[in-house]
Amino acid sequence: MKVLIVASKLGYQTRVLAQAAERLGLEPVMATDRCGSMDDPWLDHAFPLKFHRPEESARRAENALRGVQGIVAVGDKPALAAAYIARRLQLPFHPVKAVEAAGNKDLSRRKLARSGLPVPKFFSVALNFNVEEACARAKFPCVLKPIGLSGSRGVIRANNPDEFAAAFHRIRNLLELPELLRHRDPTLNFIQVEDYISGKEFALEGVVTGGKLRTLAICDKPDPLEGPFFEETIYTTPSRHSAKTQKALRESTQRAVEALGLTDGPLHAEARVNREGVWMLEVAARPIGGLCARMMRFNGGMPLEEVLLRHALRERLPKLQLDGPAAGVMMIPIPRDGVYQGCRGTKEAAKVEWIEGVEITAKPGQVFRRLPEGGSYLGFLFARAESPETVEASLRQAHGRLKFDFATTLPVLPRR
Repeated sequence: MKVLIVASKLGYQTRVLAQAAERLGLEPVMATDRCGSMDDPWLDHAFPLKFHRPEESARRAENALRGVQGIVAVGDKPALAAAYIARRLQLPFHPVKAVEAAGNKDLSRRKLARSGLPVPKFFSVALNFNVEEACARAKFPCVLKPIGLSGSRGVIRANNPDEFAAAFHRIRNLLELPELLRHRDPTLNFIQVEDYISGKEFALEGVVTGGKLRTLAICDKPDPLEGPFFEETIYTTPSRHSAKTQKALRESTQRAVEALGLTDGPLHAEARVNREGVWMLEVAARPIGGLCARMMRFNGGMPLEEVLLRHALRERLPKLQLDGPAAGVMMIPIPRDGVYQGCRGTKEAAKVEWIEGVEITAKPGQVFRRLPEGGSYLGFLFARAESPETVEASLRQAHGRLKFDFATTLPVLPRR
């Protein structure tokens, strides 16, 4: 049985999904953004896609990919390509319009607002819009963000007009970097401004079948995430918050699924909860990113990737229960801009009680930038213990034992 995996050629989850498929006795068929003019440079026999041209890619792929019986996609752009392919192959997946809406902050806000869900007041302006005029429309504190980026990249809080102007120019410079101009997404020509929403932040992982959400895990984000930047670090599960709060999160996410039109496939949602209710920040048509999925194991060892593959093939999934009382992951933040040279203390970090994994994914010579310009992490820490509080403490202790070495690098200047 063949299953199609649509993913970035360099994505953390790409090989993990292929290995999970092989363990299940499936034949993984890869479709990635690899170079189409080279003969299998990654030795994975992947069909080459152009994520910036998803409809064209799906048309080219239609005949080559016939015979696959399910589709799994990881990442926002791969999810859109998968939606186009699924439509041509008549396989279950989220509809194209729904995936487009989920990946567009302006469009998703509009759809959520029309459904009656709490949504911050927001407006969008073009990059060349007058900053003073945009500032005059804002209510402070507010958050500025690129419409088409994810992972908190380019998201900045502003508390007054001076901070607003600085944030606007900083985001504009980010969006003029060559790496983002290469295959320009039209959504990156706009900046969204919205009221800042206070409250506790959560992530919800699930799958959608026929428009119905099945929640796999609710994760707490114990760091305050109050700005000026919003770098995610720690997730712990199960949530330590009340059953009432968790029920509200599930119900609001289901309403968001219906508002966006998501029907079949993975889902990763993020929300804030305060006295006014649940505020959906993002509802993505993809699973959790990076290696974070490794924190989620079900029924004695079933990884999230296996759940996603079985769901894509329309298998009837058993009742799923997370392994262990509690688990968590830390996405190791970048302490400074520069050229990564190495990490010390990994053995010491691994010896911290309850730590079950230390993965440094950074490579020597790799250039890193902190948020809001940066878009990656140095690696991941994993812990499993008797409570979320213990997991959190263990992750923080292990992180404290890591020392990262960087060399100074020249700044990356935007194209003029």
